[in-house]
Formats: sequence, C-alpha cells, structure tokens
Amino acid sequence: MADRIRVLLVDDHQVVRRGLRTFLEVQDDIEVVGEASDGDEGVARTEELRPDVVLMDVKMPGTDGVEALRTLRERGNPARVLIVTSFTEQRTVVPALRAGAAGYVYKDVDPDALAGAIRSVHAGHVLLQPEVAGALLSEDHGGGTGRGPALTEREREVLGLIADGRSNREIARALVLSEKTVKTHVSNILMKLDLSDRTQAALWAVRHGMTG
Repeated sequence: MADRIRVLLVDDHQVVRRGLRTFLEVQDDIEVVGEASDGDEGVARTEELRPDVVLMDVKMPGTDGVEALRTLRERGNPARVLIVTSFTEQRTVVPALRAGAAGYVYKDVDPDALAGAIRSVHAGHVLLQPEVAGALLSEDHGGGTGRGPALTEREREVLGLIADGRSNREIARALVLSEKTVKTHVSNILMKLDLSDRTQAALWAVRHGMTG
C-alpha cells in the first residue's frame, strides 16, 4: 500500500523491537520497514530507508537517541521522530524534544495508543504532555523567548492552530486555505520568530497566550 506510514524501530533491546513490531504489524496503515540497535545505526538506517516516522529510544549504548536526533536534524532528514522511552523524568525527555523529537510515549503504551501516536506525528502534530511542555517553557529558548517581529493576523491564526496540535491539512481546512499557503505561513512564522520547528512554534504560542 503506497499510503502506508513507513516506520523504523530504534532500540538497543531486541525484545522491545520485537514487541513494537508485533503491535504495529496488525495495523493496516503502518509498515515497519526496518530496525536499528543504537543511535549510529538508527541514523544510517533512517538515511537509507527514508521512513516517515522513527520510533527512537533515548538511552542506548554509544550514540544515544538525543545525539541521533541532533544528527538527523543537522542533515535535514524529514523523518518525524517519536521517542519511545521507559524514563518518565523530565531531564530525560526534555533534551530529546529540544533536539527535534515530535513527541514521546512510554514503552508500556497501549498498542492502539501507540498506533495513534504514530499517525498523529506523521500528520504533523506535536505530542507534548503538560508537565513536559511546562518544563520546556521554563527554559531559555534563545531566539524564541521574545515577542519577535510582528506577525500578520493570518500568521497568528496559523500559529494558534499549530499550538493546538493541528496539522497543515487541518489548518488549511479550518482557515479555508490551500495546504501550500499554510506551509508558506508556517515558514514565515518560523523565520520571523527565529524558530527552527513546529515544536518551538507551539511552545512560543503557549508562552504568549495564543492557544485556544
């Protein structure tokens, strides 16, 4: 099926990868295209296989998930990375989100919830638990901490919907715009506010009271 979401599993425990694969192989719209056992292999396989979504562990021997995320981001790889972790501490999850992860779930996640999370990040959503969003907001975001150049009214509407977790397609539908126009607005927002991705844009909007 050409429209399946292509997923790569990156975890140093084979039993975890096997369990994740078992969860996902029963989903009609998700295809597991490969596995990797550490961050370096995860980067190489992501570059080779070009998956839509990467399920990435944080703590792995050698190159960990955070460093792998930074490498993928530096290379401009478009894969959406969903952290799958057994660690609940903010000090573990927050660096991964700051490095470019689209969100995170815990390893004991319900199979249906895991599939839903994959579909969500693939659609452009950002999955942030309230307590982790709060931790991110309390930190210095560099260029994203100020009000920045003035946004147009339409850009403010788009930014508010990004903060609400809407994908470009959903924003286009809500504002009666084309997806191409929405992408242009998103690019302009990131440029004006000196932000690097949708996660930072969502956090900026939360900080400045632009959520619904």
